[in-house]
Amino acid sequence: MKYRIELKKFETIRELPNSWDNDNYVELLEIMEFGDTATIPSSELKEMCMLSLTDFEPSEAAEIVLKYLFKDNLSSSQIANLSHEMLHEKMWEEYADLSLHEQFFNAGQLLFQAFNGKFPQPEALRFKLELEAAKKEDMSVFKSDFEASIIRLLVAGMPKNTLLNRLFSEQLEGQAFPDAKDIIWQYNRESLGDKSMVIEVISSVYWFHDLKFTVPFEAELTATN
Repeated sequence: MKYRIELKKFETIRELPNSWDNDNYVELLEIMEFGDTATIPSSELKEMCMLSLTDFEPSEAAEIVLKYLFKDNLSSSQIANLSHEMLHEKMWEEYADLSLHEQFFNAGQLLFQAFNGKFPQPEALRFKLELEAAKKEDMSVFKSDFEASIIRLLVAGMPKNTLLNRLFSEQLEGQAFPDAKDIIWQYNRESLGDKSMVIEVISSVYWFHDLKFTVPFEAELTATN
């Protein structure tokens, strides 16, 4: 199955779409015992939440945010340790469990903004791809294995020593790629034709920075993929 891929847009973003909403800010304010949040205008909830976080030491604020996001995923001792590591480590790139990376990014973004740079600044990538298949039936692979297929195609246009190749060589070459859904954080099919589609992808700089200077290229997916 052959495809032509062209990178149409590539940009760095510092906040993910739909990462925080007013309900989240209200819940955090309640955790911090702010008081009556009903009197705060919706347009001021984010600012008030960040101001309230700065009433705490940075590591204490990090613990509040991490406990809010990960209370069902991490133990209290893990959260306590991570709240200190967040001050100097990019956990959205370095934490062992990839399924938590997107939420670590969201935590880092809120803390960075609240504390004016005392935390590392999160950076993600948003890029747009135009993909054209040689045959109509070759588009069927994206119905059931979207993230894995997209990553396999993109890696073909990146340097051989790119991080994805080094860390996931077996998954890239095999049938199962369970980590793919945690490498691609968000995606949107902007258009879909019989043999082509345009998609927008959001992921970590960590995985896809090598895409920046990619020229249009051709790649293949094997039947076993």
